[in-house]
Amino acid sequence: MSPNQAESEQTTSNGPGSSRPPRILGEVDSATSDRASRWWWDHDAENYHVEHGDFLGAHAAGGDFVWCPEGLREADVRLLGDIEDQDILEIGCGSAPCARWLAAHGARAVGVDLSRRMLGIGLDAMAAEGVRVPLVQATAETLPFASASFDAACSAFGAVPFVADSAGVMSEVARVLKPGGRWVFAVNHPMRWMFLDDPGPEGLTVRIPYFNRTPYTETDADGTLTYVEHHRTIGDRVRELRAAGFVLDDIIEPEWPDGFDRTWGQWSPLRGSYFPGTAIFCSHKAD
Repeated sequence: MSPNQAESEQTTSNGPGSSRPPRILGEVDSATSDRASRWWWDHDAENYHVEHGDFLGAHAAGGDFVWCPEGLREADVRLLGDIEDQDILEIGCGSAPCARWLAAHGARAVGVDLSRRMLGIGLDAMAAEGVRVPLVQATAETLPFASASFDAACSAFGAVPFVADSAGVMSEVARVLKPGGRWVFAVNHPMRWMFLDDPGPEGLTVRIPYFNRTPYTETDADGTLTYVEHHRTIGDRVRELRAAGFVLDDIIEPEWPDGFDRTWGQWSPLRGSYFPGTAIFCSHKAD
């Protein structure tokens, strides 16, 4: 498929009389995916922060560390363990409220993101509060850090769903972590791929095969990709981690909190009452 097309036109048949839907074949390579993600987050940064900035702590002094739209906070769950005096890398940090929170609680945090505008919003926030966390513009597939530089790495819905080579990201994270270092990342729960991004009743009916790994894409009027999101199954993620030398410690599926009425895109009290919206993979690099 041409990297500038949203989908391949090629499909496979599952055989005569099969009741299974056809599987669409196609891919978006790393360079094309990076260009689309950089364009999207540079152009959507302000709107994103108007809509979600307060919830994420982007405007709060010292930031905040929110793992997911269900509102799970690192302050409460401590998935990264003891962070004081630890070198921690946040991958896909956006405007870096998580990295700022880590620094405010004793860690030596560094944030990396593809979007210059998202990083710029983070720099503005830090300038206003007099706190400085190093922020680096780079792709998660090629982390510009020396091997064994960090005690832990994390990503809260940043980078992992938006890269073409997520297995390569796992290998890169393993490279920059010290032995025993934790790698914790949150993504859309893979089962959500089967449903429309609709927080209402339309979002409760399966429409897409779970095993269809064709990326979700959006294009502009000229057909240029402007948004790409990649899908991997639970098994895919486990195999990526193991292949990179990680030990999987847990997969957390946050339940929708009682009385929480916030809707964020596809996340809503209705859907949250039936199935998980987030998967948080907790792992550590083998010694």
